[in-house]
Amino acid sequence: MILPRYADIWFPGYLRNRIENRAPAPPGRVWLAIADHWEPYWLKPTDEVAAERVGVWAKHWPAVAARHTDSIGRPPQYTFYYPQEEYRPAFLDALAVMTRNGIADVDVHIHHDGEGEQNFLDRMSGFIETLTRRHGLLRQHNGKTVFGFIHGNWALANTRPDGRYCGLDNEITLLRDLGCYADFTMPAPGSPTQARLVNTIYWVTDDPLRRRCFDRGVPVRPGVRGGGDLLMIPGPIGLRWRERLKPRLESGEIAHQDWATPYRVRRWLDLAPRIGNNIFIKLFTHGAQERNSKPLLLDGALDQLFDLVSAACRRDGHELRYVSTWEMRQAVDAAAGVN
Repeated sequence: MILPRYADIWFPGYLRNRIENRAPAPPGRVWLAIADHWEPYWLKPTDEVAAERVGVWAKHWPAVAARHTDSIGRPPQYTFYYPQEEYRPAFLDALAVMTRNGIADVDVHIHHDGEGEQNFLDRMSGFIETLTRRHGLLRQHNGKTVFGFIHGNWALANTRPDGRYCGLDNEITLLRDLGCYADFTMPAPGSPTQARLVNTIYWVTDDPLRRRCFDRGVPVRPGVRGGGDLLMIPGPIGLRWRERLKPRLESGEIAHQDWATPYRVRRWLDLAPRIGNNIFIKLFTHGAQERNSKPLLLDGALDQLFDLVSAACRRDGHELRYVSTWEMRQAVDAAAGVN
């Protein structure tokens, strides 16, 4: 059997997870979040092109969200992970409007490449303050501003073998101290940065002298008070056995070449992390790119996704809840029995 590239990293953990979760999930709640690596300056376009990318979402996402509701009548939520290095006030203002209208949220994305610890702290803390004070985004929890995080190029905690696109072995500790409520970087499809522990929500404790500290951690379990430096909430990763002669990678990515299908939705339900009778499906995309925004917003890909997930949940007796990634973190705590 020919496996996808870098499957040697995650495939042993995938097999263990499949053995542990070989029984179908009993009826419960399905929590669905979409975390968009949302980069309006992808491929370094002009300011006008970047503004057009923002405008497409500001115009069309509210219409898509209005067409769908979950089991309690709530519209889909969409979390825009906005890159610090692409900050433009008007772009964040547009996202803030959708957030105030109850259909979106904004969290933190960043690309960096060996500039050092102080540079990272300065950029992150400045961006967090700007999102909070200038745009009314992010939130306070226990007296501190908190944020969700996705690392650019999937290079969390300096995990690339060549050391590019990060440079900070102690990044988990830095994120904890800055107020990160959870990391949503994984999975890292087709990348050597992929974690070895998969399809599991878990606490990782940093080892500032070692890369890849998130390869292992303490899974979140009902009734067990866990803890660590950072909570990892990954999306599904595994194999798709249909559609091709050889297995295909399933990573929860929604893209122009790979829409939701009934089979993919079934794989998400099977692979996604479980806590008790709760299933946590975190999907991702790069929605600012025209090759993705057009199918997602204008050609019906998001409509199809919500319809198929809703139908699958009804068929299996699950309640469906649309959530932002922040709300997913709250649902994780509730499923674990954390007050």
